[in-house]
Amino acid sequence: MDKEYAIGIDLGGTFIKGGMVGLDGDVVYSTSIETQAETGPEGVIERMAGLGRAVAEGAGIEWGQVRCMGVGSPGPLNTTDGIVYSAPNLAGWENVPVVKMLEEKLGCCVTLENDANAAAYAENWAGAGKGASSMIMLTLGTGIGGGVVLNGDVWHGKDDAAGELGHMSINFDGPRCNCGGWGCIEAYASAPNTVRRALEGIEEGRQTSLKAVLDGGDQITAKGIYEAAVAGDQFAAETIEATGRYLGIAIASFVNIFNPELVVLFGGLAGAGEMIFGPARQEVARRAIKPGSYTVKIVPARLGKQAGIIGAAGCALRRLEISA
Repeated sequence: MDKEYAIGIDLGGTFIKGGMVGLDGDVVYSTSIETQAETGPEGVIERMAGLGRAVAEGAGIEWGQVRCMGVGSPGPLNTTDGIVYSAPNLAGWENVPVVKMLEEKLGCCVTLENDANAAAYAENWAGAGKGASSMIMLTLGTGIGGGVVLNGDVWHGKDDAAGELGHMSINFDGPRCNCGGWGCIEAYASAPNTVRRALEGIEEGRQTSLKAVLDGGDQITAKGIYEAAVAGDQFAAETIEATGRYLGIAIASFVNIFNPELVVLFGGLAGAGEMIFGPARQEVARRAIKPGSYTVKIVPARLGKQAGIIGAAGCALRRLEISA
């Protein structure tokens, strides 16, 4: 029999990424198109279907060799019914039956998964967590998302709402989070809140080269803070290391709850390396219950920007195997 593949679609507010993925998790071919969110759900889904066809053509794969298409989408959503209830940055998306619409257009099996869960599954299937029976991933960026993989399956919870790891509170009296709560890890360790803490330090009179950035009319970024730290700025180094400590406080609780084999950090801030990982590991060692605190590994993700594609395809394949 000819080799089989799955198509992974990673739906974003600005771009839709698509790829042809082998049953071993390797990406054979990938490309992307603009989302054109202003065209509404029907227009975007038509573009997703067209991207699926273009991926098959670009990969030189006959459509009959495509077992399924998996879609990774922002949520909230329902994986069982294939419905996106709403989606940030996608105007007009309310109770959109994504799976049904795509299956009608493509004539193949389609599945739906939360985009952060898809990325977590990808790292467990073919990335940093390959071979691990239990794994947690945190995505570090504008917000903090994540996913939990237990015994090879994404943990969805009752309402497909599990894995909102960035909204664990680490301080009941902490700053207000975008979710409406207080003291969430996202309110401390996301990129914007790392910048916020740096700005607060500058206002308090801390000596740092970052002040010259503001004086020059430019904005401070998390990347800029890291670069200043590498260049020897003590305050910048303290700011990045504090982000690592905050992450470690949350990870220690995840270790106590799930006892995972490893925790994978994904996203821009993870690029700070030991400046983030070192303090995080120290906090886990100090706070988590033994033996979990000894055995858990905290590592960087490996799959980069293709994690969403790989995970969407992988989740589709996994669901087919379970339902077969």
